Amino acid sequence: MGNKSWKFKLGLILIILSCLLFLSLPLIPFLNLAGKTKLTVSTIVFIIAEVTFWSGGLLLGKELFTKYKSYLDPRNWFSKKVG
Repeated sequence: MGNKSWKFKLGLILIILSCLLFLSLPLIPFLNLAGKTKLTVSTIVFIIAEVTFWSGGLLLGKELFTKYKSYLDPRNWFSKKVG
């Protein structure tokens, strides 16, 4: 149980970190950097966000990852739940 506990916590931390990285992407154009540097930084942040999201998903497991992924999908934000 203790082994699963740290994997679960690390998986959640990685998914939260990836969400924060995705949310920081719109702020990059306002940095005082050259255009080419902004493009490079935004690409690196995007790649790191994707890697951390999927790494967290692998640590959380298929069922829990699918549950959180559905919460993060914008297509599901405004749909009415039938039930």
